[in-house]
Amino acid sequence: MNNVMNIEGHTAVITFDPELNQFRGEFTGLNGGADFYASSVDALRKEGVRSLKTFLAVCKERGIEPRKTFSGKFVVRVPANLHARVTEAASAAGVSLNQWVQQALEREVHP
Repeated sequence: MNNVMNIEGHTAVITFDPELNQFRGEFTGLNGGADFYASSVDALRKEGVRSLKTFLAVCKERGIEPRKTFSGKFVVRVPANLHARVTEAASAAGVSLNQWVQQALEREVHP
């Protein structure tokens, strides 16, 4: 599992690059790449702040929306037996399959 860091309201996934012997952060949900590296967690946070500020400044300068936009729709392919089981679980809970999946996703991203 990857670790995450919140920098000024933006989420960055943190990994370790053994070839560089440094931590690597990469912001998610942005309309472009914004990654950063450092040898310690404190330095990584500082580099993340710098990287984010640079990215946001470039977006503003170019008139680009910095965050990706999402439609709220996505397709998930699952095995037929799982599809049947979650449909049954949704029915037993008295909600639509869409509502059931939405609730499950909410539980996972907001523990």
